[in-house]
Amino acid sequence: MNKPKIIAYLKPSCGWSQGVRSIMRKYEIPFEDRDIINDSAQRQEMIQKSGQMLSPCVEVNGHMLADISGEEVEAYLLANRLVSTNTDEPDSPINQPCAHEMPAFASMSFKK
Repeated sequence: MNKPKIIAYLKPSCGWSQGVRSIMRKYEIPFEDRDIINDSAQRQEMIQKSGQMLSPCVEVNGHMLADISGEEVEAYLLANRLVSTNTDEPDSPINQPCAHEMPAFASMSFKK
């Protein structure tokens, strides 16, 4: 099976971006990891190609998957028979937001 050509527009330390990277490692897929935080040209290219500003965006064989999680990338790769089923566990969560986007937990107190 030929490996797909993948360009991933990712943040350096975002949970969803790490999920995409984890799927690439799980299936041993080489890919271009484009940093959209530290390279404004890469961010602009992502926006132009995807038509929106949210990330991650992953281009697979010329088809853009916009604002996608690692879980969704894996489902796309499997559905399009670009990878074979692999029962290995990913090495990090594949559907988790960036730390600053996690819901805050607040305690509640009830008065009688």
